[in-house]
Amino acid sequence: MTTPTAPVTAQVRGREIPVDLYIDGAWTHAAETFSVINPATGQTIAEVADGTVEQSLAALDAAVAAQDTWRHVLPRERADLFHRAHRLLLQRADEIVETMTLESGKPLGEARGEFQLSVDFFLWYAEQIAHLHGTYAHGSRGAYRVVTTHQPVGPCLLITPWNFPLLMIARKAGAALAAGCTVVVKSAKETPLTCALFVQALHDAGFPAGVVNLLHTTTSSKVSAALMADSRLRKVSFTGSTGVGSTLLSQAAANITNASMELGGDGPFIVLDDADLDLAAEQAIVCKFRNAGQACVAANRIIVDSRVTEEFTAKFVALTEKLKVGDGFDPATEVGPIISAQQRDTVKELVNGFSGIGATLLTGGKEVPGDGFFFEPTVFSVTEADDDLCHQELFAPIATIYTVDSVAEAVKVANDTTYGLAAYVFTRNVDRAIAVSERLDFGMVGINRGIMADPAAAFGGIKASGLGREGGHEAIYEFLEPKYLAITVDETEAGL
Repeated sequence: MTTPTAPVTAQVRGREIPVDLYIDGAWTHAAETFSVINPATGQTIAEVADGTVEQSLAALDAAVAAQDTWRHVLPRERADLFHRAHRLLLQRADEIVETMTLESGKPLGEARGEFQLSVDFFLWYAEQIAHLHGTYAHGSRGAYRVVTTHQPVGPCLLITPWNFPLLMIARKAGAALAAGCTVVVKSAKETPLTCALFVQALHDAGFPAGVVNLLHTTTSSKVSAALMADSRLRKVSFTGSTGVGSTLLSQAAANITNASMELGGDGPFIVLDDADLDLAAEQAIVCKFRNAGQACVAANRIIVDSRVTEEFTAKFVALTEKLKVGDGFDPATEVGPIISAQQRDTVKELVNGFSGIGATLLTGGKEVPGDGFFFEPTVFSVTEADDDLCHQELFAPIATIYTVDSVAEAVKVANDTTYGLAAYVFTRNVDRAIAVSERLDFGMVGINRGIMADPAAAFGGIKASGLGREGGHEAIYEFLEPKYLAITVDETEAGL
């Protein structure tokens, strides 16, 4: 490993951002670098340290060495560090938001929204640190007491995606650190700078050396495999594709490593015949085309009652055609670029695929000329719902509309997927809303709304969409192990 020296930085929009790895409290060089690309222009933003397997293991060494001290830091002292970091993040909001837009392509408005949600999550964890409780009870046959407490699971590997670069590191690292775990964070190679700014804020707030470590790498599979093979690693938390998640779970089996997985989605967006169609169309736009459709909770399949299909479709298509595609720094932009040229090619293949199964193209369907990786917001009306294409996560600015003839059919079509992350139901009838939601095989259901992430809510899915929850009271306990203490109590000795 290269000896830590003065950190290498890149000037990004007039600001200096660290581009090194962060290991054991110091910014650390790497022998090789890789380019971070602005998807709106195709131009290089910065050259970032390309971490090796050896450096990843050095990061784990640091996390292991710091674990025992960190777990015993008093809750209030740990919370004070969180509050200091929270204040620094707020002070650096413009820098973080602009960097996020630059490397992920999302419009500034979306980046600001992500920033606010991220710091809200971090503040939520800060407020929960001193309120983690166990239980006390009498043994079932007396003579002893049942005390349940919790202790940190240990050093954690946190693997974050590029589509929500700040939210994912704040949500994962916040929960792990609040629980008393040390962390090794692996950023996405597309968006390492946002992660670096977050870690810089923790460093400046005074988080001890080794507690937080940050890796950037182009050899993710090798780095992850090496860390997962090390028995000192006690938990992995991953957000990304179901395929990669499955691989990580296989690797976790060797050492029985605790695992949380937030994986793919195939979200149904159900519009019943009594829905407020204007609201449904507006929320479908947000739910589908936010982040250019590159979200695991996006509306993958819009399922509409046949009695309102024509009216809803007209409203939705009209709103889609008004969306402004462009560089995220343009205040008028509502849909930014696809993350890479390769991913844009995948979007084109999806469009060709839907055309190939006889779906009707209602609007869009073409890439936008220019230097960046832009694609028109696209809408298809689909009748061949049994094709494999209709059961995969799109992760693209492509909306597909399916028609059903009853509430029961809507539920059946919605559940016809291996995924189970997020679903949406639009109806004015509260009985319908509750009854349908209870029958949907998904971890989260939005009723008359297309956005539902909240620090106080348990975010996560079932089936091929993952394991565990991020957010709410459950989040920190994902990084804690319950410990049962059986305490003998001889009441006669107490003089009773």
